[in-house]
Amino acid sequence: MTTSYGLTGAGTGAAASVPAPVGTTALLDVDEVGGRVERTELPGGLRVITETMPGVLSATLGIWVGVGSRDESPSVGGSSHFLEHLLFKGTRSRTALEIATAMDAVGGEMNAFTAKEHTCYYANVLASDLPLAVTLLGDLVTEALNTAPDLESERTVVLEEIAMRDDEPADAVHDLYAETLFGDTPLGRSVLGTISSIEALTRDDVDGWYRQRYAVPSIVVAAAGRVDHQQVLDLVTAAFGDRLSGDARPDPLRSGEDVPLTAPARPGGLIRRTTEQTHLLLGSLGMGRLDERRYAAAVLDAAVGGGMSSRLFQEIREKRGLVYSVGSSLTHYAGAGSFSVYAGCSPKRVPEVLRLVRACLTEVAGTGLTAEEVARAQGQLKGGLVLGLEDTGSRMSRLGKSELSFGEYLPVRAVLDLLDGVDEEQVRAVAADLFTRPTCLAVVGPYRERDLDRLLAA
Repeated sequence: MTTSYGLTGAGTGAAASVPAPVGTTALLDVDEVGGRVERTELPGGLRVITETMPGVLSATLGIWVGVGSRDESPSVGGSSHFLEHLLFKGTRSRTALEIATAMDAVGGEMNAFTAKEHTCYYANVLASDLPLAVTLLGDLVTEALNTAPDLESERTVVLEEIAMRDDEPADAVHDLYAETLFGDTPLGRSVLGTISSIEALTRDDVDGWYRQRYAVPSIVVAAAGRVDHQQVLDLVTAAFGDRLSGDARPDPLRSGEDVPLTAPARPGGLIRRTTEQTHLLLGSLGMGRLDERRYAAAVLDAAVGGGMSSRLFQEIREKRGLVYSVGSSLTHYAGAGSFSVYAGCSPKRVPEVLRLVRACLTEVAGTGLTAEEVARAQGQLKGGLVLGLEDTGSRMSRLGKSELSFGEYLPVRAVLDLLDGVDEEQVRAVAADLFTRPTCLAVVGPYRERDLDRLLAA
């Protein structure tokens, strides 16, 4: 399972401090766990943050834009993701083939992804080819053409991606869960959009989204690897050109006021599919990413469903052999979040699996975790964090997410210390809150609507 713990920022928010003068470079971190981390805010509000890793020969560059599906209205649902596709189709100075050829010629990788709250364009190259990466990605983000013919050809590609999601029940159940939990809110709608919204998008819709949303104050450039901060500044300044002017400051952090929920929007959701396995997500509203309890929640999640020694895995798979896959997940957004448990099993075993999941959560809510479980979960999280930062791509992602989501950078050592500071009582308090909240259930499998009430009561 993919878990987003949000263990990157301290949670106080840089907006609360006095901003540094524009053009001033701040040294944020130098230690044995992380490399040399530096940050500069350029004129116009563009932020550049780098991590120097002398022991590698490569570099990863990411251009992060603080716009995602959470910013869309239903009528233009999927615009951010559609635009991510479209930007690779050509710019004022390069065709799509020229873009692809330039990157292939140096053995690099260039791609992008869209999430609920941001979009990222990235390239992984040899350190000597970093100028090419900055030039290509900068061109995509600032000079895309978004022509009508390109939009029509890419429309089919996006519709195929939606069809691929629908054909994969383990993917479809996650979108169904978000819809069931958050309802008809920006967080409840799919990043991909719907077939009807994608078919209705016009060139003006998508290009207007680009012109309006891809503004310098919403952009963060992050680079990690064998990079020099001043070199990156020089390359970025050249790539963004006259856009780096004026006295605008970076966009403020999201408030999260667009999802005013206190309980799941619906108790359950079902997609009927003729599958050998039924795919389940049972969960509840969680906590926003600035919630100070998120470190205790991460420890709780790891112990309950984060690994092979977790309670859910041991009880449901190891002792009873009811599932192949079972695990829990925390997701944090601005002002909102979720906790969920995923399982895939034979349809006839669904009621028993749901009963065991609920019993496990109820027990932990009542008695908390043992000292041994807390210590093991802390070790799992700390090891996973450090091991997950062994490559330049993960380091770059941590920089970009920290800046966009928290407005500040928290050194790896500080995160490790915060995890070490979690105790049994903190975990017990979070469990008593999180695991007693109203739940919702998303199901993809060979069931009918009338069966959903029975599963909700299982």
